[in-house]
Amino acid sequence: MKTQKSMKIIVVGLGYIGLPTASMLATKGLHVVGVDVNSTAVGTINQGNIHIVEPDLDILVKSAVHSGNLRASTEVEEGDVFILAVPTPFQDGGQGGEKIPDLSFVETATKNIAPFVRSGNLIILESTSPVGTTEKVRDIILANRSDLTAADFFVAHCPERVLPGHIIRELVDNDRIIGGIDRRSAEKAKELYKTFCNGSIYLTDSRTAELAKLVENSYRDVNIAFANELSLICDKLGVNVWELIELANKHPRVNILQPGPGVGGHCIAVDPWFIVAAAPEESKLIATARMVNDGKPLWVIDKVKEKAARFKEPVIGCLGLAFKANIDDLRESPAMAITRKMIKMQVGRVMACEPNINGNNFDEFPLYGLQDVIRQADIVLVLVDHDEFKDIDSELFKEKVVIDTRGLWT
Repeated sequence: MKTQKSMKIIVVGLGYIGLPTASMLATKGLHVVGVDVNSTAVGTINQGNIHIVEPDLDILVKSAVHSGNLRASTEVEEGDVFILAVPTPFQDGGQGGEKIPDLSFVETATKNIAPFVRSGNLIILESTSPVGTTEKVRDIILANRSDLTAADFFVAHCPERVLPGHIIRELVDNDRIIGGIDRRSAEKAKELYKTFCNGSIYLTDSRTAELAKLVENSYRDVNIAFANELSLICDKLGVNVWELIELANKHPRVNILQPGPGVGGHCIAVDPWFIVAAAPEESKLIATARMVNDGKPLWVIDKVKEKAARFKEPVIGCLGLAFKANIDDLRESPAMAITRKMIKMQVGRVMACEPNINGNNFDEFPLYGLQDVIRQADIVLVLVDHDEFKDIDSELFKEKVVIDTRGLWT
């Protein structure tokens, strides 16, 4: 590998992980080309601006672009390191509600870089992936390059472990796991991540690294499912779930999470299915937790329908569409799914408010200002605990039905 400063890094995928990673590397003096199929996003980035909402990312991107070390493109080109940061969604797997991984983006990205891979190059898969995907990346390159052998290049998996809303800080401070298809690949990848990681870097094989990321998010999903199931039980028994959890958590060895309208985001709502798909008979608890969390949005909709029946022409105000507070990320968002389904079912007139999204860039359905929603809604449905919603005067809801899935005003 070349010296760090002379290396050229190609980052494929300029979303919530790829763009911060590319910008961070560029601000450390490395020459970085970010590649994305979205030409609008590419143009925005080349102007030093951002197309997603993430605290401090705008400053980082502007610095990286203005330094001359970061540029965006729609085309892959030659480099020394290729980082794949593309989506790994899931698709329906048939009966029982199971989901199966969709690796088409990873496969396409790998085929696109294959013509440009040279001897000595390092390929890093950052996308959260099913066990064995890193090896598949290697095999796709070999299948498309008869002039290369597996010994000619390095392949590793370095799963992202950041929290939206805190990506820039956690990108630097969090510990990292790097799994190579062999030890030399893991060591090569470590050299790169040491340029900006302050956290510890742990080396392992690619399969262990892949499963470690899936296990981390499955652990969280199971714990959220427990809280969500408690909310269903409490509703049936007439108990305030928020007070219940607060009291139970007074025990020194109990730490129950908070329930919500479901689970969203590209990690927790997706990763457990990768484990279930790989070992369905051995992952019954993980699968059940997924079912509980996937079923919560339907429970919320039933609650709204029950209240809406009181009104001749109900107006339903949905507060929040993102999958978590204070971000604009709609990926696998239960709030988005609930709002979309209520509009389709014609439960009433739905007025959605999402303060983190510019209505000019969102055309699926109309967005409304917070004050308009509060003034006109008969039913106020809290789906996301954005800061903008926390200080609303409770007097404004005296004549309204409030369904608070986040315990914001409880």
